[in-house]
Amino acid sequence: MKDVRKFIPLLKSKVDPVEYGVYPLSIHTSDETTVFITRIRGEKHIVSVGPSIGLEGTSQRIEDKEVIIGELNSANAAVLREVFPFTAPSRVLSKERSIGCGDRLGLASAGHTRVFTEYDAYPILAQQSMRELNLTKRTYQDVLDAATFAVFQEGYKKGWGADGDHLKTSEEIQHALSVGYTMITLDCSEHMNNEFELMDTAELDARYEPDAQVEKEYIGRKIVLSGGVSFTYSEEEVKRMVMTYRDVLTHAQNIYDTFFKDGTYDADFEISIDETTTTTTVQEHYFVANELIKRGVSFATIAPRFCGEFQKGVDYIGNVEDFERELIVHQAIAAYFGYKLSLHSGSDKFSVFEIFGRITGGNFHVKTAGTNWLEAMKLVAVKAPDLYRRIHAYALSKFDEVTQYYHVSTDITRIPDLQSLSDAELVKLFEHNDSRQLIHITYGPILTDTDAGGKPLFADDLFELWDEYEEDYAHLLSIHISRHLYELYRHINQ
Repeated sequence: MKDVRKFIPLLKSKVDPVEYGVYPLSIHTSDETTVFITRIRGEKHIVSVGPSIGLEGTSQRIEDKEVIIGELNSANAAVLREVFPFTAPSRVLSKERSIGCGDRLGLASAGHTRVFTEYDAYPILAQQSMRELNLTKRTYQDVLDAATFAVFQEGYKKGWGADGDHLKTSEEIQHALSVGYTMITLDCSEHMNNEFELMDTAELDARYEPDAQVEKEYIGRKIVLSGGVSFTYSEEEVKRMVMTYRDVLTHAQNIYDTFFKDGTYDADFEISIDETTTTTTVQEHYFVANELIKRGVSFATIAPRFCGEFQKGVDYIGNVEDFERELIVHQAIAAYFGYKLSLHSGSDKFSVFEIFGRITGGNFHVKTAGTNWLEAMKLVAVKAPDLYRRIHAYALSKFDEVTQYYHVSTDITRIPDLQSLSDAELVKLFEHNDSRQLIHITYGPILTDTDAGGKPLFADDLFELWDEYEEDYAHLLSIHISRHLYELYRHINQ
C-alpha cells in the first residue's frame, strides 16, 4: 500500500485515489480542507489536508499543508457530524417511506446506503435495542459513530436516522436522546396487561374497573372510516381494552410529556404495541391511537402486532389473505389519524411485502435488523468454511441459552448435519429456516464469548475476515436489502 503522503500532491489531479488506499466517495471538502478515509497499513484512518477542522490525530506538514491522520473514533465522528452535516442523523419518519436497518456489527451501513441511492425511502442506519447492545457489548455511541463513518465513506447525503429501538424506560430513552438519536421506539410491552386478553368473561367482569367515560364513548359505537371500512365495539371488547391498555396509555403519555411535549428533544416518536402474545385487533388499534391523541400525545408511527407470526430471520408465517384483510383496516385507522403504520421484525418477510407496500400506498415504516448479520455469516460460510463450521457447532450448544431473548419456532433437529455437507454446500444453510434462526439469535455468544484466558472465541477472526472482504459484504447486503425494497415498491399505488 502506498504511503498516504504520496496522495497529497495528487488531490487536484486525475489520479485514481483507490491506488493510494483512499475510498473515493469519501473525499469531501470544507472550505480549504480536504477530508477522506483511507487505509494505512491495512487500518482505516480519517485524514484531513489543509487548515484543521478539529480532527484528533497525528499532525504533520507535507508540502506546506497541514495533514492530520486520525483514528475512526468517537471524537472524530463528532467532528464529522459538526463539519459535514450529512453525516449526522436527522428525523426521517416524516418522509413517505422509511426503513429501519439495524447493524449489530457496525459494518453494514456501507451496503445499506447503496440501496437507498436507488430507492426514495429513507434509512434508519443506526437502529439498536438495549437487548442487542447488551448482547454485543456495544453502546449507542458506538452504533451512531459507525453509521457516521459509513455515510462519510460512501458519500451518502440524502439523509438518515438513528433509532433507540424498543426502549422501555425513561433512563434508556434519556441516554439515546442525549447521544443524538433522532427517533425513539417506545416498547410498551411491560405496561401491557396481557392476561386480560385471554381471560374468561366471568373473571374479566370480576376484575374490571369501570370507566364510565370510556364506556359511554365506545360501547356499541360504530367506527366508519374511508374505503367502506367500519367496525363496532361490544361491551366485552371495551372491558378487555380498558384493562389491557390503560397502563400503556399512561406510560406513553408520561414519556411523551417528559421528552417530546415541549420540544426538549428533536426526535420522532413511535409507539410499539407489537411485543405481545396476542394479535392487536382493529378495535384495540383505534382505541390506543384515539386515546393517545386525546391525551395530547403526538407520534409518527404505531406498530401493532399483526396477525400471523413475524419471527426473526424468516418469511411470514400465517395466512396472507387474513393479513391483507386486517391490514386494510389497520391502514384505514392510521390514515384517519394521520400517521403511518410500522412493521416490526420485517427482515425477510417477502411474502407480505407487496401487500404491505400496496395497502399502505407506499406510506410506511419497516424495520429490519438481524438479516444483515445473517448476510455477514453467509459470507463467512463462503470464504472461511472451517471457521463457519466451528461457529455453527458453538451456536448449537448455545441455542437453549439464547431462546430466552427471542420467540422462534426453530427445531434444531431439522438442521442438516454439517458433516454431511461439503464446504460449497454450507451456504445453503442460509436457505433453511431453522438454520437461519439458529445463527440469527446466537449472535451474542458468537461475538462476545471468550476462552479461559479471555481471548475471544471467534470475534477476532470474524472481524478480520469481514475487514478483508469488506466490499463483498457490502455487495451481498445491498442485493439482499434491495430485494426487500423491490417487493415493498412492486405495486405501490396500484
